[in-house]
Amino acid sequence: MPKIAVDAMGGDHAPRVVVDGALLAAHELGVGIVLVGEKEAVERELARHPRTSAVEVAAASQVVTMHESPSSALRKKDSSMKVAFEMMKRGEVEAVVSAGNSGAMMATGMFVMGTLSEVARPAILIVVPSITKATVIIDAGANVDCKPGHLVQFGLMGSIYAERILGIKEPRIGVLSNGEEDGKGNELTRAASEQLSATALNYIGYVEGRDIFNGRVDVIVCDGFTGNVALKTMEGAASFAGEVLKSAFEKNLTSRLGYLLARSALREAYRRLDYAEYGGAPLIGLDGVGIIAHGGSNPRAIKNAIRAARDEVEQDVNRHIVDVLGEMGGEAVDGLPRKIWRRLKSKIETLGEK
Repeated sequence: MPKIAVDAMGGDHAPRVVVDGALLAAHELGVGIVLVGEKEAVERELARHPRTSAVEVAAASQVVTMHESPSSALRKKDSSMKVAFEMMKRGEVEAVVSAGNSGAMMATGMFVMGTLSEVARPAILIVVPSITKATVIIDAGANVDCKPGHLVQFGLMGSIYAERILGIKEPRIGVLSNGEEDGKGNELTRAASEQLSATALNYIGYVEGRDIFNGRVDVIVCDGFTGNVALKTMEGAASFAGEVLKSAFEKNLTSRLGYLLARSALREAYRRLDYAEYGGAPLIGLDGVGIIAHGGSNPRAIKNAIRAARDEVEQDVNRHIVDVLGEMGGEAVDGLPRKIWRRLKSKIETLGEK
């Protein structure tokens, strides 16, 4: 049974919501949980529920706030976030989940765990709904400035994640750009596209923002600046659409009756669009499993972030990344091994069958 450390003090509604979500995960997912945080506060929240042996508490005297700088967070030697990663470093847990400050999470994970061998930079990977199944976006905010080789590695890691976790055979990879034509993009996207074309990844070329949801592509590669802008735009659009629908259904008696008739279908649509269904965002490429949950997570979102951690551990995603990058070998150019392994697709197919 995987054991997962959960930062009980991370998020807008910690520790109550985090404790509630962790208990849901313990009951429904078959995982062991270690809640890391201010012991009295955590124990007080646990006292509202029947106790279970699947949940432990580890004390941490400091909290990383949501707006704290990564450098400030690193100076806190006994923060719940740092204690959780140190537990993973010692092998006491197999993953860390936090709904806290994402920049601090990234910095602390890098400081304590480092990166997988051959990985130049870890990235934030998110999964968003699409017409077909789901779309992976990588990087969603970890690396504002990238080199072409970094984007190629992002494509590799995203492809392995899509195959191992989402069950997508031969994931289609595209570079996010301002048009599909070869002449579009900037120096970074053009160079990354050229390098991706030279691999045996299932690279389909440039994709646009509208392709995130239409099922044309499975993995979208971009630098962290572009990816984070796309992520925040999607969050804002979803919130706006929800408010417009709410206003429309409350307009008059007829619209309220319409809502009652369409309620079950609307609930299903909302479930597909709800971030809580997709858990957290993996810090892919980290030498360990770290999952960033949304700061405003409810208990269900915390539970699903823990599920994402469990799945990454059980599918051994990191080992597959190391194996594939190790096969590539050679000197690094811009963070990517010089000798690009042209048999990469067959390797990923083999991994998917294991």
